[in-house]
Amino acid sequence: MKKTKNRKKQRKRIIPYVKTKGLSSHLSKSLIDKYKIKTLGLRKGDEVKIVRGKFKDKQGTVDNIIPKKEKVFVSGVEIEKQDGTKSKVSIHNSNLIITSLNLKDKLRKEKLEKKSKKVLKNEKT
Repeated sequence: MKKTKNRKKQRKRIIPYVKTKGLSSHLSKSLIDKYKIKTLGLRKGDEVKIVRGKFKDKQGTVDNIIPKKEKVFVSGVEIEKQDGTKSKVSIHNSNLIITSLNLKDKLRKEKLEKKSKKVLKNEKT
């Protein structure tokens, strides 16, 4: 495959597992105070608040994430179609704030502690 200089095409060619690193959101002020970091990757089960758009100020948990298309689906955020059925709406990760973390995954918990310790070390020096 020939390399391209077009940023849009480069972004589409990124491997999906690499894109998940880009699917991060800002933390709420209480979480920033607790962990001393501003952003963290989104995971299924995280509680989020929508900051911008049609569904502003709604809260819910992350149901599904599609890294390839950069879409996040939040529970409780649905749109009613013409025929009366409900459909989930995708929201971009930049329009979300994480209010509480899903720490059932041990690796995520360890990484979070490691990151916060690293930040604390840098502040002391």
